[in-house]
Amino acid sequence: MKVSVITPCFNAASSIAHTIESFLAQHHGEKEMIVVDGASRDGTQDVVRRYGRDGVRLISEPDRGMYDALNKGFAAFDGDVVGALNADDTFHDRHVLGRIADALTGADIVFGDLNFVVDHASKRIVRRWRGGARPRGGFRTGWMPAHPTFYIRREVADAVGPFDLSLATASDYDFMLRAVELFDHRTVHIDAVLVDMMQGGRSTASLSAHIRHNIEALTSRRKWLNAPLVDQALVRKPARKIGQFLVR
Repeated sequence: MKVSVITPCFNAASSIAHTIESFLAQHHGEKEMIVVDGASRDGTQDVVRRYGRDGVRLISEPDRGMYDALNKGFAAFDGDVVGALNADDTFHDRHVLGRIADALTGADIVFGDLNFVVDHASKRIVRRWRGGARPRGGFRTGWMPAHPTFYIRREVADAVGPFDLSLATASDYDFMLRAVELFDHRTVHIDAVLVDMMQGGRSTASLSAHIRHNIEALTSRRKWLNAPLVDQALVRKPARKIGQFLVR
């Protein structure tokens, strides 16, 4: 089973080598990484090209942001399975893609756990995302998987369609909601940390970004799940994340 990893980036020369090297270190042999760069001006392309012979492909051209870059990557991948790894993040260990491939032999969608870290040198953890299996009610009750751990079969990607560029911070949420809730896809939670994510992502970088993300997530639920003007997930989704700072 070939696993494709899409890495969107822009001006990531200082961090993307960590990301690529964590991909190359994976023991799973059938793999590819597609780096979709938004025409960076800091030498990102030069860093990526150093790894070109090792199954790392580069697309570099102006884009409309991360979700546009993901759409380009999802249109270009060759694998049986696809997911995304951001340019500031790394796989947690050498066995992640193998675990994903193994889990997808009996599922259409898999996802796992995630650590937020201060940096990739110390790997000091500041937050632990332990999503667990999809509960009854799923996205309607505030649950969601961690997108950097979310991998799907090609047929799922074809069915779900592209990321919605009208959503500035919650298009990944909307994509996962459609994949999980609108189809009869088999989902499996991998009970292991799959990704170490740098703290400070775009949806949690500030209070205003956090509020915007949750409003956009509600917009997605209203569109696809017929949620009311205010639903229980609007409260329970942020509440679930508070617990991530307490998990040990």
